[in-house]
Amino acid sequence: MGIEHINVPGLSEAIAARGVPLTVATRANGFAFISGLPPIDPVSGTMVKGDIVTQLRQAMSNLSLALKHAGSSLESTVMLTIYVSNSGYFSTINQAYRDYFPGFPPARTCVTVGSWPFEADLEVEAIAAID
Repeated sequence: MGIEHINVPGLSEAIAARGVPLTVATRANGFAFISGLPPIDPVSGTMVKGDIVTQLRQAMSNLSLALKHAGSSLESTVMLTIYVSNSGYFSTINQAYRDYFPGFPPARTCVTVGSWPFEADLEVEAIAAID
């Protein structure tokens, strides 16, 4: 099986408009690989402002959209990484994150980062099995 680059309408254009050279979603060997997605509105292309839960919800919505276009879903996610600007958000993120994975959540890493080239406090990336 080869590598397939997936266009995710709205997200692919919003990321490209910011000059970031990446593919939002790639499919290979039965898995979907989703690049780090910030809380960007795929319709307007602007960053969603708000508290960390608002940002997480938008980023997870973006992740779900990217997974759908790659032939997968949140339920098929095997690994998820959250990059966050402040480790103090950890417990708040955990509370909201449970809404997306009420049963057994996928393997996950949460990494605190120093800064981003955009105005947001987090982004999420994932690896998921193709449904």
